[in-house]
Amino acid sequence: MSIKISRRGLLQIGCGTATMGIAASVGGPGSTRVAAQARLVNASSTVEATPAPDTEAQLFFRDDWLGEPWRKPEAALLIHGAYESSIAWFGWVPRMAQEFRLIRPDLPGSGASRIPAGFDWSMESLTAVLARLLDKAGVESAHIIGAKFGGSIAMQFAADYPRRTRTLVVASGPVTRPVVSSNSSAAPQGARLGSGAPREEVEYWNAMMAAANREASQGAARVLSTLNLDGVLPRITAPTLVITSDQSPLQSVEAVMRYQQKIPRSRLLVLSSDAYHVAVAKADECVTSVLAFIKETASHRER
Repeated sequence: MSIKISRRGLLQIGCGTATMGIAASVGGPGSTRVAAQARLVNASSTVEATPAPDTEAQLFFRDDWLGEPWRKPEAALLIHGAYESSIAWFGWVPRMAQEFRLIRPDLPGSGASRIPAGFDWSMESLTAVLARLLDKAGVESAHIIGAKFGGSIAMQFAADYPRRTRTLVVASGPVTRPVVSSNSSAAPQGARLGSGAPREEVEYWNAMMAAANREASQGAARVLSTLNLDGVLPRITAPTLVITSDQSPLQSVEAVMRYQQKIPRSRLLVLSSDAYHVAVAKADECVTSVLAFIKETASHRER
């Protein structure tokens, strides 16, 4: 393991798994220690941004809290990438869920979430359903974390809903049309997961990609084909950690640094990997860095 930019030396710009099958009603984390909860909620509009009229969607999400049952933890919203589901965050749950209540939705058409008729495939609609999801989950604000396309959505969310964003973490999230392919489900798993991924992992990912909802895949591809967050980045006010890999086939470190510098209160972390899905390939290192980042941010707020 090697970290090109250490957590202490983070470049500072600006100010500086299927569900366990437990169903639960919307509300705060339960009083019992459980590995996961599955919830089906109605996600539609929100207060801070004006969503499109057809953003109503049934979103399935996993709710993880592995800490002491008497604690009321802060929430973290984990947004997966295209052609995936909330299962993609499996490597983050064991440690992150001991510190935060993890809300892991399946985006419209992904995993167990359906696509409503006439759904407007746009960044604004995707962030609107996530904002409504937080409403239904009883979460006023959360740490917003996204990987790949989910990272792009997370950046849009942080700009549209600043009061609901405690911190922002973007792992391999593009701000313009991805270089690898607009149909990333066809990309070799070696590029996505890295050359060190075992055969079983590659086979699992191949099967997941093959089973992706076609309409959702096409919708995500349309959004990605016109993606341009250049005007969004300066509007992000939350402390932000951007994570990439030094050999990513998706975007160079220099390209990531160029957009990261447009986010006022941001830092860049570069991990050593030839995978562009760094949130999966380097899950443990990502979690270590994210926990340290959030802790440091909280200490600054308390001063």
